[in-house]
Amino acid sequence: MAESIELPSRLGILPFRNKVLLPGAIIRIRCTSPTSVKLVEQELWQREEKGLIGILPVRDAAETTAVGPTLSQGVGSDSGERVPKIQVGASDGHKVDGKNQQEVIHWHNRGVAARALHLSRGVEKPSGRVTYIVVLEGLCRFSVQELSTRGTYYTARISSLEMTKIEMEQVEQDPDFIALSRQFKATAMELISVLEQKQKTSGRTKVLLETVPIHKLADIFVASFEIGFEEQLLMLDSIDLKVRLSKATELVDRHLQSIRVAEKITQKVEGQLSKSQKEFLLRQQMRAIKEELGDNDDDEDDLVALERKMQSAGMPSNVWKHVQRELRRLKKMQPQQPGYNSSRVYLEILADLPWQQASEEVDLDLKAAKERLDSDHYGLTRVKRRIIEYLAVRKLKPDARGPVLCFVGPPGVGKTSLASSIASALGRKFVRISLGGVKDEADIRGHRRTYIGSMPGRLIDGLKRVGVCNPVMLLDEIDKTGSDVRGDPASALLEVLDPEQNKTFNDHYLNVPFDLSKVIFVATANRAQLIPPPLLDRMEVIELPGYSPEEKLRIAMQHLIPRVLEQHGLSSEFLQIPEAMVKLVIQRYTREAGVRNLERNLAALARAAAVRISENEKAVPVSKDVHQLTTPLLDNRLADGAEVEMEVLSMGVNNHEISSTLRIASPLVVDAAMLEKVLGPPTYYDETAERVATPGVSVGLVWTTFGGEVQFVEATAMAGKGDLHLTGQLGDVIKESAQLALTWVRAKATNLQLVAEEEINLLDGRDIHIHFPAGAVPKDGPSAGVTLVTALVSLFSRKRVRADTAMTGEMTLRGLVLPVGGVKDKVLAAHRYGIKRVILPERNKKDLAEVPAAVLACLEILPAKRIEDVLEQAFEGGCPWRVSSKL
Repeated sequence: MAESIELPSRLGILPFRNKVLLPGAIIRIRCTSPTSVKLVEQELWQREEKGLIGILPVRDAAETTAVGPTLSQGVGSDSGERVPKIQVGASDGHKVDGKNQQEVIHWHNRGVAARALHLSRGVEKPSGRVTYIVVLEGLCRFSVQELSTRGTYYTARISSLEMTKIEMEQVEQDPDFIALSRQFKATAMELISVLEQKQKTSGRTKVLLETVPIHKLADIFVASFEIGFEEQLLMLDSIDLKVRLSKATELVDRHLQSIRVAEKITQKVEGQLSKSQKEFLLRQQMRAIKEELGDNDDDEDDLVALERKMQSAGMPSNVWKHVQRELRRLKKMQPQQPGYNSSRVYLEILADLPWQQASEEVDLDLKAAKERLDSDHYGLTRVKRRIIEYLAVRKLKPDARGPVLCFVGPPGVGKTSLASSIASALGRKFVRISLGGVKDEADIRGHRRTYIGSMPGRLIDGLKRVGVCNPVMLLDEIDKTGSDVRGDPASALLEVLDPEQNKTFNDHYLNVPFDLSKVIFVATANRAQLIPPPLLDRMEVIELPGYSPEEKLRIAMQHLIPRVLEQHGLSSEFLQIPEAMVKLVIQRYTREAGVRNLERNLAALARAAAVRISENEKAVPVSKDVHQLTTPLLDNRLADGAEVEMEVLSMGVNNHEISSTLRIASPLVVDAAMLEKVLGPPTYYDETAERVATPGVSVGLVWTTFGGEVQFVEATAMAGKGDLHLTGQLGDVIKESAQLALTWVRAKATNLQLVAEEEINLLDGRDIHIHFPAGAVPKDGPSAGVTLVTALVSLFSRKRVRADTAMTGEMTLRGLVLPVGGVKDKVLAAHRYGIKRVILPERNKKDLAEVPAAVLACLEILPAKRIEDVLEQAFEGGCPWRVSSKL
């Protein structure tokens, strides 16, 4: 390394993109672009050892922040020419190429002169392109005065930034420089010692500290570090020696601290490993000593206790072999190992599962079971009969594989409580698995043990909770499972509910077969249509329709009111709800298939009564003609000075009889005024007559997941082009039914005397708009066909439909009325709304057997075979145009 370097006034410039070459540093580059090849060939190859080039850092155009001053574009050259845009090949670290010739380069105004230590030339085949591999050594800093082009590469007029010998001697006498030099050498010596100790090398690197000048030594050390481009530029711009030494000392110290932190982490990890090995050896020695002394207590060994628990679990032989293998693997592991806890939890779950533990079934008494069902549930005769049949088969053959019962019905009709009654009748434990909103197959089959936080599926977890292998398991809301990228739970249930497959149910977490054939599965759903057909095929569907108002009244008086009073700390002595008031609640405040809203309203009345009783804790004054008792018992009750009504009792009465005399004088009886004050204005009222007061409105019956409902259909005409408009959030099927109804009416318009002649178009000059109220509720299905025809005929004939008549039925293009589903729910809905006449398809007469006789007694059922029969019954006085029509 030369002490004094004379630089020419102009140097060829090789750009370094996002990288800096410092004096004293050595770098190897490969030149392939025409620009860099021409520069190396003319400035280094032809001049041999005398050749020098300038290495100038450049910044990407995307980077807007520059450190230090930068040269602007278009600097004038010696010949007076201008460079309109500086274009240069990219310098990718150690590789210079010229791919993006249109990229604007931001030049740094300081660089480093470099000479070639090694230069080799090559030719690429088959293109014949010349390339150079150059090993460059940085010599000294320079400043760019002017930047121009020479042919294809750049040259610059420069001025050296190196200090003269005299200036250097003056700086070396500066006390601050001497202190910085000592600090830098001490830090550098410490870094070299750490590196030599880490790499097991000799002290040859320390010779540099004694032979190389301190100002060049700083550049050499910093060049060996991996630092950012911005810090490299700061080091390059440190012309002042004291600033350069200070910056270099900071970088060397930071590199030293990073090495020490890394060594500390390594030593900590190695120490932990050695500690684990030491603990393992000590535990083995302790176990051997205990065995020699005969002091090995199995009760203190958790693994031995776990093994005993698994031995008593009654596992099948294939499962026991698998468990033994896992247990041996666990014994070889240390508690600190990552997989120890997961393996232990896995074995504990296997030991807790009821492989052989079963509930002892009581002798089935069908009479007692029937009484229990009657006491818990009112009505539901068909459902109770099917449950009794199921229990009778179980009594004759306990190991019989009975069907999987699926109770389908609207909310609040007692589906879940029926499953609980089955468990009580059989004397088995009951477990409920909620499937509503489940979209992950792992909820049924469990997670694989490779995942963090894995756990068994809900079925295995439920069996683990009840502790028996033969419970009654309720799969609640089985119609509300979904599917996504995590799998399809409904498909996973196929194996669970199949008696031929669930004997070897394989949970992903257990990874061993488990017998589910002893479990009695009962499912519940609101709609059978949402259950996949393969899963529905494995179950016996039992429909639970909604309750009639009379059934709701009996349920409220026998079940709901006693339960509500007990939940609110009341009794019939404090609150009485007459049947008439319960009827008002059913008619005016609840129109549902079940009884949940009814129970909520009764609970609201109980809360209001509790508030009134708590606020009026004033007893009735004692009558003048009644003697007072002065027994200690009553003295205690009157400690707060309250007055109660008393009567003289003989000394032979017991405490219960005495306490029965201390009650409120008169209970709170709910009346119509209290009903409206607590529950507010009536929610429902008879609006049928008001809604059908104008032509174009008919009353239909529909089925929903909440039971049957009354649906009004409104039609109106307006000036237009004969278009049909449908509103009310309708599905495709009901839209097709509307189009079908309009087509039939247009075809029969002359026969129905809706137009005078056959050639007249019924829709000439007007549009038809059909609306289904309650637009926020989606509607679909074919059962509104007859209702749509009736509304259109009423519109065109300007005659009103009977307000006491509702209808349902699918129609064909030829005018036939086809049967529909949900007849019982629809008839009950009509009864709830006060409808007196119901038009049904003739082929649905068989479904009326399920409707309670009390409901049928209040309704007039009108069977219809064709659309003409519907129209005959829908209008007051029959169809007035039927006599002259050709129907």
